[in-house]
Amino acid sequence: MLQIKNYSLEYVEGKRVINNLNLSVREGDIYAFVGRNGVGKTTTIKSIVGINHITEGDIQLDKISILKDPLKYKSMITYVPDNPILYEYLTGEQYLNFIADIYELTYKEREERIKEYAEKFELFNELGNLINSYSHGMKQKLVLIGAFMHDPKMYVLDEPFVGLDPKATYVLKEILREKAREGKIIFFSTHVLDVAEKLCNRIAIIKDGKLIVDGDMDRIIKDKTLEETFMELVVDE
Repeated sequence: MLQIKNYSLEYVEGKRVINNLNLSVREGDIYAFVGRNGVGKTTTIKSIVGINHITEGDIQLDKISILKDPLKYKSMITYVPDNPILYEYLTGEQYLNFIADIYELTYKEREERIKEYAEKFELFNELGNLINSYSHGMKQKLVLIGAFMHDPKMYVLDEPFVGLDPKATYVLKEILREKAREGKIIFFSTHVLDVAEKLCNRIAIIKDGKLIVDGDMDRIIKDKTLEETFMELVVDE
């Protein structure tokens, strides 16, 4: 279980970007984290994966604290940022082997997983090419392949569908559903509310750095769409 406990973050003393956020995400959840631009979604995600500091509170995965045991915590997660920065002068294959080395995958494990996911995302035949020759969508596919390779406990994805064509979007959704069935935790942000509504079983909506709603998708939207619910809670005053 992912537990965000009384999490607050200040970039400037006395001015909180996130204020006292509490969330729990269970094994098997596909959990959407949504809100308007600039309300703290990416800031929170960067704290969850250990990039941003934490002013107050703690973040734990299976009771492992990112503050007290960051290496153990980080070994259990994978992260896809909203704007991935890649090593442009590596080939796709070299990049994936670099990721495999970090997570100490065996030759057999990396060979099987690279082949599996690269074929699913139709990138296998491009892995010998330099990354700087890739389109934006191809780079996004490469980052996703790297994220799935080491089979972590939790997947943290910030706008993972940006740049993907319709087939790759479908493939990604199917992989996320499969990982959830295996008991993994899927935590992601998106502005594509219809995707979140159809894919996710739970959701949190934040506004101005504060949680305004959190829980099961069906309970929150009831007989409305997520878009309608979002507009009522966040946009319409």
